[in-house]
Amino acid sequence: MTADRISRNLTGLLLLGGLAAIATAWGFQLIGGYVPCKLCLEQRIPYYVGLPLALLTLFLMQAKRTGLALVVLLIVAAVFAYGSGLGVYQSGAEWQFWDGPSDCGGGTATPTSAANMLQALKSTRVVSCTEASWRMFGLSFAGWNAVASGGLALLALLAAFGLKRRGNTASVGA
Repeated sequence: MTADRISRNLTGLLLLGGLAAIATAWGFQLIGGYVPCKLCLEQRIPYYVGLPLALLTLFLMQAKRTGLALVVLLIVAAVFAYGSGLGVYQSGAEWQFWDGPSDCGGGTATPTSAANMLQALKSTRVVSCTEASWRMFGLSFAGWNAVASGGLALLALLAAFGLKRRGNTASVGA
């Protein structure tokens, strides 16, 4: 398998993994009733930036624009590394390792009418940035985001390394 194909596959995996992660976050919000706090919403921004850039990278690879694809992959890696850092920061605040942001309270649920206000209050789980509303295997939403974003950053770096390696091999063979 060529370095190009490996990089393309890694970028595709990054795209699918990122889509699964952000879809899961939206699922917990829309289906599970978890209202995200301000910091939780900020942790979604790297997905909104990084995933379109990953898709752009696939198009650039297809068009044989390897140098530009490499640059975009490095940007994608930086974006998801930032997202992982946000997850680590919020997780540490949840575990009381450090203070969380002072302006980060629970999210709000706006009922559509006065008639369903009581029902909305019963079904909505409002959390602050420093309280984990859910944990699986000891990790909160923020902790899992740190893992997912870190993994996506690693995939972007591996794909970029494959493109760089291909570039070095092409220049040696010329």
